[in-house]
Amino acid sequence: MNENLKLPAELESSPLSGEDMVPLPHEDRTWSMWNMTAIWVGMAVCIPTYLLASNMILSGLSWQASLIIIAIANLVITIPMVLSGHAGVKYGIPFPVFGRAGFGIYGVHIASLVRGIIACGWFGIQTWIGGLAFYSIWNIISGQSGSLELDLGKFICFGLFWCINIYFIWKGTESIKWLENYSAPILILIGLILIGWGYNNAGSFSAVLDQGAQLQKTTASLQVSESNSSEYLLNLNVVADLDGNAKASEVSVKIPTTSGYDDLGWQPITSISSKISIPFSKSYASGGEPVLVQFKNADGVYSSTISVFAEDSASNSQPTIWTYLIWFTAMVGFWATMAISIADITRLSKNQTDQIKGQFLGLPTTMTFYSFVAIFVTCAAIISFKDVMIVEDTPWDPVSLVAQFEHPRIVIFAQIALIIATLSTNIAANIIAPANAIANVIPQKLNFRTGGIIAGVVGIITCPWWLADDIGAILVFVSGLLGPVLGVLLCDYYLIRKKTLALYELYKPEGKYSYGGSGFNKAAMFALAAGVLTALIGFWIPSLSYLYSLSWFTGFGVAFILYYYLMRDHQTGTETEEILT
Repeated sequence: MNENLKLPAELESSPLSGEDMVPLPHEDRTWSMWNMTAIWVGMAVCIPTYLLASNMILSGLSWQASLIIIAIANLVITIPMVLSGHAGVKYGIPFPVFGRAGFGIYGVHIASLVRGIIACGWFGIQTWIGGLAFYSIWNIISGQSGSLELDLGKFICFGLFWCINIYFIWKGTESIKWLENYSAPILILIGLILIGWGYNNAGSFSAVLDQGAQLQKTTASLQVSESNSSEYLLNLNVVADLDGNAKASEVSVKIPTTSGYDDLGWQPITSISSKISIPFSKSYASGGEPVLVQFKNADGVYSSTISVFAEDSASNSQPTIWTYLIWFTAMVGFWATMAISIADITRLSKNQTDQIKGQFLGLPTTMTFYSFVAIFVTCAAIISFKDVMIVEDTPWDPVSLVAQFEHPRIVIFAQIALIIATLSTNIAANIIAPANAIANVIPQKLNFRTGGIIAGVVGIITCPWWLADDIGAILVFVSGLLGPVLGVLLCDYYLIRKKTLALYELYKPEGKYSYGGSGFNKAAMFALAAGVLTALIGFWIPSLSYLYSLSWFTGFGVAFILYYYLMRDHQTGTETEEILT
């Protein structure tokens, strides 16, 4: 390991050098194994983690399969995370500088800014979620009911939480370390409290987890009667209580006709699964209009109204192997951005042992633990709240869960917990990388602070109040963009350069990493483009959808192999690591 990482005086004034781009001396590195673990606890405990776990069950997977996929996927992504973090520790450089070796001094802007823009989008989403928590607290204090639509109050709270994020950005990386160190134990404690709440309501762990089977059932579907082709059967599945009794007592069915909807009135429900014969109508049989179904319980509480389409019912089936693979890819893609830019954080680590142990202790364990919390609490919710009569009304996310509680103090405590979780994730996962990527564009004039503020503004421009609708789909698409970047990065560092960089050359405009003066490594650009195209082509061409389903792996593999093929004649294994004096 280099003992002195100070650049020569002539390179300190290089246009590729800047206060946050130069190698960080070992004496300035203060992050231990615990700090690396804590930052992963802070990043992994977030609402998207909760949503992914619960949505996997909603898509038809069992809770056991969901948890196994989450655990394996996060172990898998930790491996390239650690490999990518090696250069950060060895040379004390952030990703935008590390990436100059493979992509070129200007080509790295493509990789770092794509990663940065994606992170800005996530920053906006997380900031919007944190703003909603402030909005909920304000409504409780003021006695208002709040609005389900976009209103001025939500935007004001969004702005408040944005300012809190900017404060930590302005204070720098030591304030981020402070935030993560204090947040980590609090977030773990909150997870244990949530598990305790679920256990207390059900009486046992098995009683809670047994409810996972209910979450996999389709509430209502249409089926042609076997005895009469002009008659349809409406298959109904309602949520049962701990004793196995249906929580709903009656069901209302409205059938579309050419003159409007025909109301069949309220009919009694005697079991959790039942069939109702309904009159034939071309309006719903053709799939054009839905049958409307609503439930109520003995206390007169109504469920939400669900729309049942004949075509959806016909296609209803058990999860296929592709369902599992798509979710596996989404889980890998969840932290694909961090795998690329993790050197931004590992450069703060004291040694390789701390960064390796810290990441393996922090990432897969926390993701698995908090995903279990999400699954456990979601299962507990369906038997804990009387108004949850159907799967669709289950509180699948923490915000919806908190809304179910009536005691103001509990709600305020829960919202504060959400704010802490969102803030710790947002700062570490969604600001450090884009701040450095932006600072690297003009490193002599921009630094981490100004880059972070610009990234925060971009997060607003992405309109997160619309962007947050489909996290799973976003992750699969993003995986296709980021897998190839990591493929080039790791192939270049480990196979082409054998973990040895000519450090001074990274800061020379006309050095070896300028690739003939263009600043672009054509091999990297070609491999990156081929990887992205291969990964995403299935998004537009259905026959190649299997490539898209595995977008991260597809893009990573193609870019890695192609880059090695194009650069194999350039590998020396003896690239001179300059003696630093």
